[in-house]
Amino acid sequence: MTQPISVAVEDGIAVITVDNPPVNAISAAMRRGLLQITRRLASDPEVKAVALYGAGRTFIAGADISEFSGPMQPPYLRHILAEFEQLPQPVVVALHGNALGGGVELALAGHYRIAEKNARLGFPEITLGVVPGAVGTQRL
Repeated sequence: MTQPISVAVEDGIAVITVDNPPVNAISAAMRRGLLQITRRLASDPEVKAVALYGAGRTFIAGADISEFSGPMQPPYLRHILAEFEQLPQPVVVALHGNALGGGVELALAGHYRIAEKNARLGFPEITLGVVPGAVGTQRL
C-alpha cells in the first residue's frame, strides 16, 4: 500500500502530496505522516519553502469516515495543525476540487492559500450540528 502523504524536496522547495484515493480523506496514517513530515521540514535548513496539494480530483474531503466506528487515534489533527502553522518556511496550500472539514482547517494552517476557480470549500459537519473539530476555524 502506498503512503497517503509524501514529500519531495527539490531546489529548496518541499512539495507535500496528499494521495489517499478516492477523496484524500484524513486518515490516522495520513495524520501520522503529516506530523512526521512537518517535524522533518521544521528542522531542515535546506528547505526554503513548502507547498501542499492533493493528488487527484479533490484537495482533501475531510475526515476518513471509515474510522468513525472506533475512538480517534493520535496524533490529533489540532496538534498537527499547530505544528504545521509554526513551520519556519513559508507554506503555500494549493486548493482544487473539494476542500471540506479538516481539509479546510489544514489549508487555514498554511501561511498562504491559492485556489482554482472552481474549488469548493466548506464545513459540512455544521449541518449535523457538529463544530469543526481541529480548532481550525479560529484561523479564519
